[in-house]
Amino acid sequence: MGVRLLLISPPTRSVVREVLGASGPPLGLAYLAAVAREYGWEAKIIDGLTENLMLQDLASIIKGFQPDVVGLTATTPAIYDAYAVAKIVKEHVPSALVLLGGPHVTFMAHEVLQECPYIDVVVRGEGEETLKEILERVERGRGLEGIAGITYRVGDRIKEGPPRGLIGNLDALPIPAYDLLPMEKYVVDKVKYAAVITSRGCPYGCIFCSSSLQFGKRWRAHSPDRVLEELMILRYDYGVREIEFLDDTFTLNMSRAEEISKMIVREGLDISWSASSRVNTFSHGLGEAMRRAGAHTIYFGIESGSEETLRLIGKGITRKQAVDAVKAAKDSGLNALGSFIIGFPHEREEDIMATIRFADGCGVDLAQFTIATPYPGTRLWDMALKENLLLTRDWRKFTTLDVVMRSLYLTPERIKRLLLWAYITFYLNPKRVLKDIIIDKGFILKRALPGAIRYLMRVFRRTWE
Repeated sequence: MGVRLLLISPPTRSVVREVLGASGPPLGLAYLAAVAREYGWEAKIIDGLTENLMLQDLASIIKGFQPDVVGLTATTPAIYDAYAVAKIVKEHVPSALVLLGGPHVTFMAHEVLQECPYIDVVVRGEGEETLKEILERVERGRGLEGIAGITYRVGDRIKEGPPRGLIGNLDALPIPAYDLLPMEKYVVDKVKYAAVITSRGCPYGCIFCSSSLQFGKRWRAHSPDRVLEELMILRYDYGVREIEFLDDTFTLNMSRAEEISKMIVREGLDISWSASSRVNTFSHGLGEAMRRAGAHTIYFGIESGSEETLRLIGKGITRKQAVDAVKAAKDSGLNALGSFIIGFPHEREEDIMATIRFADGCGVDLAQFTIATPYPGTRLWDMALKENLLLTRDWRKFTTLDVVMRSLYLTPERIKRLLLWAYITFYLNPKRVLKDIIIDKGFILKRALPGAIRYLMRVFRRTWE
């Protein structure tokens, strides 16, 4: 009998779910499960967040499945939830090999293994080829020595394998194992929803993002044909109508993004969708192609209204580029969502106010404001360590709602109040509310404002905790 693989997204608290009332599928686990099945191993996925599972529910599933290998994934604020699940696995199936992957553990592998005795192996970076090698070793009863991309426990010692090269041809990966996910439970506004990742890697170097370190600075992408195949499976096999492309920058190769859009139109694929872009990788022509293909919203990482801050965080864009991209999107018929970050260590209050004013005036329909958070692996993390700026290493607080890094000029309380002011200024602007009601038929009031209110309530609670 082959190896039995159980992949778990731990139950945790999710800002996305609190704002949207829904959570997305754990795509990373779906890729891993597909690879395992391709080689004949049995795989099962538990989406603990979407299924609203308690730890005792997981215990029952784990005992019933009796896995040989358990793979966990976790974001930085959810890492303790992964530890709790690992403990349950070892309590009920002591012989199971417990793996943990994701961006946090990629950069904190030794600390994770020291913190949690129930984790056997940390998988660093991309996990598909690493998992395949691990399962082969388990099946043959061999050790893990020499496997690239892992940090692992051998008795009381922690050993580290060499770095693993990146997957060159993403089309060689199988379609994610959507059939192992509770696809009927991914719903937004009563419409079946799914997420798709069509590329990996980022050639840019923003100080707050670890993507280029996790997935490389060389951008790699699925072919348009492979993307369309996955979209057709989601639409025709699972009845999905709403797609979110989770690529860091879906439009990095603008001609590819346009070709995908044209293929959606040619196929007559009845979907609506959203995607992310940099303001310097977008054009009116591309926006029109996306809109014809069913796109409704483009997410721009604008980040700041201060040219000095944009320079210091390595964003590589200007305010003018942001304004031009937003105008191109709106002229194309797309909603423009801008993401903005406040509270970088060097920022004075006037820098943050410049961002708040710019968000209100640059033309975006929707805005997301977050607090600068130094995630492990980022240059911002390195800066926080070097300059002794960390206020806490309680990972549960690394949500972008809490201030976890000391500012050189502002108190944490002041930064959180400025975050509240940013949301109030944007969403309660009388001109924006009136335009929304008259021209946009209540788009903000119906779709964005309820989520923003839930988000604000959480920020408000945290501000005075």
